[in-house]
Amino acid sequence: MKTYRRLFAYARPLGKFILPFSIFTLGAAFFSVFQFALIIPLLNFLFNPVDAVDAAKYATAPDFALSAGFFKDYFYYLIYDFKLHNPAHALYFLAATIVLSVIFTNVCRYMAQRCLINTRTLLVKRLREALFEKVNRLHLGYFTKEHKGDLISRLNTDVYGVESAASSSLEVLFKEPSLLIGYFIGLFAISAKLTIFTLIIIPISAFAIAAITKKLKKEAKDVQASAGRLLTMIDETLMGMRIIRSFNATNFIIKRFARENDFYRKASLASFRKRELAPSFSEAAGVMVVACILVYGGGLVLSANSGLQASSFIAFIAIFSQVIRPAKAIVVALSNIQLGQASGERILEILDKPVEIADKPDAVELKRFKDSIVLKDVSFGYTEKQVLKNIDLVIEKGKTVALVGPSGVGKSTIADLIPRFYDVTGGEVLVDGINVKDYKMESLRSHMSFVTQEIILFNDTIFNNIALGMPGASMEDVIHAAKVANAHDFIMETEDGYNTTIGDRGIRLSGGQRQRLSIARAVFKNPSILILDEATSALDTESERLVQDALNNLMKGRTTLVIAHRLSTIIEADEIIILQDGQIVERGNHYDLIEIEESVYRRLTQLQKIA
Repeated sequence: MKTYRRLFAYARPLGKFILPFSIFTLGAAFFSVFQFALIIPLLNFLFNPVDAVDAAKYATAPDFALSAGFFKDYFYYLIYDFKLHNPAHALYFLAATIVLSVIFTNVCRYMAQRCLINTRTLLVKRLREALFEKVNRLHLGYFTKEHKGDLISRLNTDVYGVESAASSSLEVLFKEPSLLIGYFIGLFAISAKLTIFTLIIIPISAFAIAAITKKLKKEAKDVQASAGRLLTMIDETLMGMRIIRSFNATNFIIKRFARENDFYRKASLASFRKRELAPSFSEAAGVMVVACILVYGGGLVLSANSGLQASSFIAFIAIFSQVIRPAKAIVVALSNIQLGQASGERILEILDKPVEIADKPDAVELKRFKDSIVLKDVSFGYTEKQVLKNIDLVIEKGKTVALVGPSGVGKSTIADLIPRFYDVTGGEVLVDGINVKDYKMESLRSHMSFVTQEIILFNDTIFNNIALGMPGASMEDVIHAAKVANAHDFIMETEDGYNTTIGDRGIRLSGGQRQRLSIARAVFKNPSILILDEATSALDTESERLVQDALNNLMKGRTTLVIAHRLSTIIEADEIIILQDGQIVERGNHYDLIEIEESVYRRLTQLQKIA
């Protein structure tokens, strides 16, 4: 229950919902028992003549007292009064009372369900928001280790699993026990001996049901984990359809998906069998209990000195038949709670992840970038293996510094350390002489724009993609940014201009158009610091020329860090840094480096036929 205590904290204040839910549930239990208890006077009225003792007892109205006995005696007084003067009126009275009790029962149930739904929806809303916020605050390294589909599954399927379990747990705690207590009060009032007999035989089936529901948790975790893997496969397949077909890998992908889907089916089937066995066993056990009661209770009725009348026994059976429904509901709810606990634990795994990169309590604002970015003796490793080793680098304001080297050497890592996507494991990164850890991250990143090889666009309008994160943007500013990025002309040729929706990840645009939109987004932000990570490496010659022109426009007057494989794009950089094995092996401008006979840079320019 520790898991549920933590989850229900997201629905606080619970008293706002639980108190009225409990009141309406108790009301529903009372009227539900009352409507079945009315069977006794109805049967006595229809089949028994007026008894002289009862007629004398109920000839006058009883004195008022705040007790169940008073209300029972007064009710019988009204029936006998009607029966003596006009029997038809007594029948109308009993029928009307039954109808009203049914109406009140259902009104109370409806109001209780409204309170329950309010709790469920509030819990899901806050839980999903907390989970989404936490995912957005985890450091980037987390997403390189986790399956995207699994995260989506936790945000969606697991949250719904908790929602279902939340309502089940409230029903187990309040609704069904209230009904059971109410029914058993009515049963004890009719016959204590017969009720005690039922309480002896009921627990026998309960132990078997408990053993079944206990095994549900493991199967539930397997199902949820498999669902996450399936979502990952679907996402990867949809995004990589061109590659899959070009490598004739369609059958391989289909078989891999089928294997995982078959595992999901088997895990779901195992969970379903145990989940459905519990209520089925519960219902069968309930029928056997009723049969035992019929035998035992029928004997009491036939016994002359038991004091149990046939009408009371029929009412007992009617009320006990209702006991089976909440008892079965409790069994189903316990099964859902086991499933929900598995979902809840998967959600709490994310919520309990420490936010490794966060603002210090005394972090300061970076109001304006004034001087330089300095990497001082910086080392970094994603695991135990070091990616960067003792890097010393200065990027002065207004200068362009380029990073060159083979893949995996740490170029993008340096770019990620400056906006503090990761924290260094050794040394420090300084902006205007202050460690980036001492700045508020939002203020630090507000001075930076990024244009990367992996173009990230959203299924929204061109306008909203350019003005990302700026809800009050004007059309004039967006158009200006698009013109600087050489994007305005092709935008105006689209169906709705700046209001055109570009599809998932900008799929309706070409590669060059998508890149120019990402440059327009960077221009719109008007940053002091610009980070370009192989921004033209995936483009054809014509697109590269347009994008490079846009980048040149963007770089004017800005401090720029460029990561490039194509050396032709960085000839005019103020400093070029050559990296190998996580270390700086050469540095200087293009013209100085090509003069060094055995330099790595000169060899690279010769390979790319750059003079």
